[in-house]
Amino acid sequence: MYGYKCEYCDGIVKERLVKKEVFKHKTGFIMLENVPVGICDRCGYRYYHSTILRWVEELANGKRTPERIEAIPVAHLG
Repeated sequence: MYGYKCEYCDGIVKERLVKKEVFKHKTGFIMLENVPVGICDRCGYRYYHSTILRWVEELANGKRTPERIEAIPVAHLG
């Protein structure tokens, strides 16, 4: 699925299993665990397969039920 040249530099996009990846969606945030992500070995840019983005969309729109919901701590600086 990965192994191609990065569109931003001369690096190669390699697949890594990421423990937690957070996606911003127009309805809020979605966190996926143990996600295969394409990451450029030079600049670090992340690439996501369409199946991952589809999961995010389905979770955000209620078409897929999350395993759990976590609270996120919020604080103001200053």
